[in-house]
Amino acid sequence: MRRICLVLLFMSLAAGCSQAPKNGAAPPQDPSQQQVKVQQIAPQKLEIKDSRAVADRLEQLATSIPDVESAHCVVFGNTAVVGINLNKQMDRAKVGTVKYSVAEALKKDPYGVNAIVTADMDLDQRLRDIRDNVRAGRPITGFAEQMAEIIGRVMPQLPRDIRNPPSNQAPSEANRVGSPNL
Repeated sequence: MRRICLVLLFMSLAAGCSQAPKNGAAPPQDPSQQQVKVQQIAPQKLEIKDSRAVADRLEQLATSIPDVESAHCVVFGNTAVVGINLNKQMDRAKVGTVKYSVAEALKKDPYGVNAIVTADMDLDQRLRDIRDNVRAGRPITGFAEQMAEIIGRVMPQLPRDIRNPPSNQAPSEANRVGSPNL
């Protein structure tokens, strides 16, 4: 009886090891044959050598879209930021549609594929100022000044960040709670 149980156990183990995978697929063959090779289909970002020519080109592409009154582009490194100026009376949904259309047009251009598009009027004006400073021969100074102004506008002022005057000095009249000057 013991021999019969051992023979049955051995036969079941041998049968279990030789089974094909449950999904019906053949067992894996050579690992090098399992690799899939795919070609890169995304457009490659071209290196920008003449930033002024690229900026002019992207501005022309942006202004070719209906409802775009003007466009201003700043190129730094291999990145372009394009500000578009639209009619002030345009509703928000239409602004989004026009901005999308500009981005779509820029995507088709090898230099504009990674551009950043903004329809904010303040940023458009700042981009215009940066572009004018670059063309006037002040690229670093003009860029730094405008970035400082942009960051100053974006940074929130948190009440918890306001420091109280030292305790040994009396607060000024304007800083007292309940002061009529507030």
